[in-house]
Amino acid sequence: MRIALIGYGKMGHMIEEVAFERGHEVVLRISVDNLEDFTKDNLSKADVAIEFTAPESAYENVTACMDAGIPVVSGSTGWNDQLVAAKEYCEKNGGTFLHASNFSVGVNIFFEVNKLLARLMASQPEYDVTLKEVHHTAKKDAPSGTAVTLAEQILDESMQKRAWVNDIATSKDQLFIQSERIDPAPGTHFVKYTSDIDDIEIIHTAHSRKGFALGAVLAAEYISDKKGIYSMSDVLCLG
Repeated sequence: MRIALIGYGKMGHMIEEVAFERGHEVVLRISVDNLEDFTKDNLSKADVAIEFTAPESAYENVTACMDAGIPVVSGSTGWNDQLVAAKEYCEKNGGTFLHASNFSVGVNIFFEVNKLLARLMASQPEYDVTLKEVHHTAKKDAPSGTAVTLAEQILDESMQKRAWVNDIATSKDQLFIQSERIDPAPGTHFVKYTSDIDDIEIIHTAHSRKGFALGAVLAAEYISDKKGIYSMSDVLCLG
């Protein structure tokens, strides 16, 4: 499989390493230093693109890949307000698109556990729920995309919470997400239910970026010969 890497920072380098280990070829590497190479002709040399950039450029990057006719995996976070538009663009143009807030196999299993726990706790009003995420100081978005996904899963089930906030909750219907930035910290996410009697907590801790990179490559392998919109749940058969 020939891969175009859109975004060649620390994550891009790790994805390249994992891709090589799995027998793939990287035919295009785009960073802020060679944006002039981000062309339709160069993209067309690849079978699939993997995009990890910034929220302000993600939509344009993803649609450029679709315009070039190649499937695109995106791990950029912080652009949820444009995700619906990206999916509509994909459907309109007969493209292939997979976005995830986190590509780690473990995190995606953690998502499933979170949904199940939220469903079980929905009928237990004596418990309050909060989230906490800890990342390295170079992480640009807060809360993390993973924390937002966890929060939205809880909101889908909860009869008490109506919206998440990244500050101290001022009413009982707000779900508090606490964000901490310390080094070194690849990423830890906590979901905690608290009552006067006891606490229930689930935690996921990443030890390195390699798990994220592996998941991105697995996603690229999965969609490389498909059309449509997919998720990591499809890749890992978790649905």
